[in-house]
Amino acid sequence: MKRFFAPLAVVAASTTLLMSSAVNADEISIRAIGFLPKNHPVMAQAPVWVEQVNNALKGKLNVKYIGGPEIIPALQQAEAVAKGVIDVAMVPTAFYQSQLPEASAFSLSRKSAAEERTPGGLYDVMQKRHEAINLHYIGRVHYGNFYLWTKDKIASLEGLKGVKLRTTALYDRFMKRLGAIPVTVPEGETYTALEGGTVSGMGWPVSGPRERGWTKIVKNVIDLPFYSASNVLILMNQEKWKTLPPEVQAKLIEVTAAFEPKMVQHFKDAENAEWAELQKAGVARIKFSDAENKKYLDAAYDVEWENLATKLPDRVSELRRLTGN
Repeated sequence: MKRFFAPLAVVAASTTLLMSSAVNADEISIRAIGFLPKNHPVMAQAPVWVEQVNNALKGKLNVKYIGGPEIIPALQQAEAVAKGVIDVAMVPTAFYQSQLPEASAFSLSRKSAAEERTPGGLYDVMQKRHEAINLHYIGRVHYGNFYLWTKDKIASLEGLKGVKLRTTALYDRFMKRLGAIPVTVPEGETYTALEGGTVSGMGWPVSGPRERGWTKIVKNVIDLPFYSASNVLILMNQEKWKTLPPEVQAKLIEVTAAFEPKMVQHFKDAENAEWAELQKAGVARIKFSDAENKKYLDAAYDVEWENLATKLPDRVSELRRLTGN
């Protein structure tokens, strides 16, 4: 099996985290982690997926959701799964797109999760592509619009130029296209970075900033949602996947496919509820002129397709078709 990941950074993991063990002679036990703490609202549906899988496959498969970045740092989780350090991770594609560039197309998708699973569609194609880096793509675990948040009220696109914004690889190119300055800051250090002026805003969904206290400092959000399909996937080590009996594999995929639409509805409802709370907290929703609104949203998608074209010139047309662009 061809490997694309560089050596994993030192991760303090006991032998209990390095291997899966059977609960009994028939039940296979696998360990799962998430890129954010288990109690983070972005991960709200992860335990729901685990519970549904365990109920449907009781006596055959048991998923143990053991934690988040305190187990393995978020940026190393996809690599850890590929190397078999952990069985499953729920992680953004932005964290491993250097190994699999086409994975960035997930957040550009304009299709529903169900539409993506149409035979020969995005799901099938991406499942095959993930095998090249020893990962098995199981499904999505998050849905949510992404936004840019700022301390100061931005009246026009011109106002974003030179503004330092907390980023991950998901936002880098978009921020640069707008003239902003992306600054990589670990999620857990974002409040300090905002308070100290290292950054003057961030890219993030609706859920999370209020609970983390960021909205005590950041009082404005540009209300032009992008990348609504999200990019947080459930990934399993490919070799581990192969050890599962065919009927277990099929049921796991079936349960996940049924889970996804309900997961999406959960996040839509949560986003609507969170907007109400943000309004109470004094967060302002900003829009620009119609022309600038279009320019802003076009930039979010165009810059990513342009980047993919430099890396995968022969595949962009197919990826656009598969994602409904």
